Amino acid sequence: MNFVLFLGILLILGLMSTRIVKILKLPNVTGYLVVGLIAAILCLILDNSINTNLKESLNRMNNFISMIALGFIALSIGEEFKLSKIKEYGSKIILITVLQALLAVILVDVTLIIICLVMHLDLSIAICLGAIATATAPAATLMVIHQYNAKGPLVDILLPVVAFDDAIGLIVFSISVSLSESIALNTPLSFVSFILVPLIEIIGSLLVGALLGLLMHLVIKFFKSRNNHAIVIIAFTLLGVGICEALNHIAINSRNLEFSNLLCCMMVGAVYINIAKENELPIVNRDVELIDRWTPFLFMLFFVLSGAHLGIASEEIIASNNSKSVLPIILVFVCYIVMRSLGKYTGAYIGCKITKREKHITNYLGITLLPQAGVAIGMANQVSKMASFQHDNIGNIIVAVALCATLVYEIVGPLLTKLSLEKAGEIPDKDGLYPFELANNI
Repeated sequence: MNFVLFLGILLILGLMSTRIVKILKLPNVTGYLVVGLIAAILCLILDNSINTNLKESLNRMNNFISMIALGFIALSIGEEFKLSKIKEYGSKIILITVLQALLAVILVDVTLIIICLVMHLDLSIAICLGAIATATAPAATLMVIHQYNAKGPLVDILLPVVAFDDAIGLIVFSISVSLSESIALNTPLSFVSFILVPLIEIIGSLLVGALLGLLMHLVIKFFKSRNNHAIVIIAFTLLGVGICEALNHIAINSRNLEFSNLLCCMMVGAVYINIAKENELPIVNRDVELIDRWTPFLFMLFFVLSGAHLGIASEEIIASNNSKSVLPIILVFVCYIVMRSLGKYTGAYIGCKITKREKHITNYLGITLLPQAGVAIGMANQVSKMASFQHDNIGNIIVAVALCATLVYEIVGPLLTKLSLEKAGEIPDKDGLYPFELANNI
């Protein structure tokens, strides 16, 4: 298979899909996922009719592109962790973030564990999906805010909550995956497997990222041009992804470590943005914009190939002898959507009540946290590639549920975010005036 030709075709199709979803007033990521899903169906038909290897090609491309794309997604999350912002927002924002993330985990875990027990599914499916439930889509949220020029107290709280949310989600995910591996492999939990190994993976990933961020800061000083700065940042992001993949060959008690390239690259971005001196900030901000301009095609490929992964995973689930029925998976999907949404909203509501936020923030913050996309898909892809989740279609079930949920959330989430910002009075009217400001002046 000609990979370059295949990638070019996928990019063109992804680009064309943006024109269609614009007419339907849907986010671009929805179009990308649908294109990938259609591409997977066509590849499966061709594989069965003329004995090609398109399915294998799609899987190989997805594994490669997803690693790189997630590195840059995590880098952009890390760039939001400015110490000045953390000091400004204080412990109240952190409390709200922790409550809404953990309540989503608890509700999804408890509900899906019950379903897995009743439907005779592997419990590791419930644990992994509970961790994935924490993730929120910063790109979708920012898109709505920028598109409608939203501003106000709700937006001021929403942005740091989204940034902290993904960091908490990545840590919860690392711990949950370790627990899930023990369940999937039917090995007893021990201090080493449940506590020590996750700590090594989390702390190790953060240390590697911190070291790379420091080195990137030092190396980039030797170059002045924008192009060279972009190359240095791209190179160190790839180094973060590659080093984590290389370290994953290390084994403890016959279990390979799973260093997180998401946590690693997030730390690269956080260190780079915080270590810069005051006079260096304009250059650092310029570098961030450069990477934002370079990555759109990569993210498009990531979502298109993720949609293809959904199609292939669904086919394997249906065709597998180990899959009793599609009905239990549909039930898992529906409960995941309902419980995650309930956990996000209730957790944010309780957090706002405890921290005595304004009424419109308390009522609408949880709704704006529903969108879910890149990080959640990346978590699911990471699980599907792990040897521990290859049997009984565990990895494929997790991918199918996460990707189907992404389709739903990316259709409904941005619309609900826009509606919430309107209700909070933080989207300007036709005269360019913000209702929340007018209300405060009355």
